[in-house]
Amino acid sequence: MSSIAHGTEIGIATGRAHENVVAGNDVVRHQRASRLIHWSVAVSFFIALLSGMPIWTPLFGWMAYLLGGLEVCRWLHPYAGSVFFVMSIVQFFHWRSDMHLQPGDRDWIGSKAFTYMHHADSKPDAGKYNGGQRLFFYAVTLGAIGLLLSGIVMWFPLEFPVMLRELSIWLHDITFICFLIAVITHIYLGTAAEPGTFRSMTRGTVTRAWARFHHPDWYRKVTDEETKR
Repeated sequence: MSSIAHGTEIGIATGRAHENVVAGNDVVRHQRASRLIHWSVAVSFFIALLSGMPIWTPLFGWMAYLLGGLEVCRWLHPYAGSVFFVMSIVQFFHWRSDMHLQPGDRDWIGSKAFTYMHHADSKPDAGKYNGGQRLFFYAVTLGAIGLLLSGIVMWFPLEFPVMLRELSIWLHDITFICFLIAVITHIYLGTAAEPGTFRSMTRGTVTRAWARFHHPDWYRKVTDEETKR
């Protein structure tokens, strides 16, 4: 067995319970619990998406057949949304210690995000997560709360005033559209834009080269190596 393959096996095994440690040529970025929580959020979101789109507009009525029909979507959607909310809250408390906002994070709302998307700044931030990732983390939590609160009103419409029902529909739709755009961007950055990122949520590890390039301060802290800034 090659040293690289052996290091990968060590990384996968280590990643079951530990993070921020070196295992051969890999660095463990996400332990198994983190990955399970992340995928629980992702799967429940996409079930809510597939069941909610046919209810939202007939244009996506074909999606209902993927889940057994429109009637199935009508009862499945609120439950999938509830699971998504619960797992988003679990994710918030699981990761919040790594997601403290920094003074410069607000810059990611503007031009810095586009600069990063175009790879004009390969080392935009210090730490395990950059400012864009931290803002996305809080946006997910806020979005989950917005979808839950508006969804409850829509789930039990007769229990609330007409005006509140109308506002809830608008809030649900706008929050969902913003959320979908953010998720598409998140998937793009985690796959095509930054090769090697996706494996951190499957195996739990990234290569040393990936860590050194994308998160040099985190890499230096984990390995005690110097990196060029």
